[in-house]
Amino acid sequence: MSNYRNKNIDRYAEMFKALSNPNRLKIFMKLISCCEPGTVASINNSTGEAGCACVGELGRDLGIVASTISHHIKELRQAGLIRMERRGQKMECWIDPKTLTALRNFF
Repeated sequence: MSNYRNKNIDRYAEMFKALSNPNRLKIFMKLISCCEPGTVASINNSTGEAGCACVGELGRDLGIVASTISHHIKELRQAGLIRMERRGQKMECWIDPKTLTALRNFF
């Protein structure tokens, strides 16, 4: 197997590892269902409230605290499933459409 294929396999393994956690999978699916891939959702770090209602309600829907949601979002970002950028006090996150295309092509 070529190095390129090995790198892709490693990348997919990291994605699937992150998505193997039920709460991370729920967060990922919620972001897909409520926000068009590529659309930015803002998360306020100090309060856990979000600029996008779907993310703001995410903690309530999952029954987990904001700090735990932040941890799961960080894990999803490190696996390359979502993108994040700080804008002042807020963290904006979104699902890169290219990531969804890559997953779709994998299957």
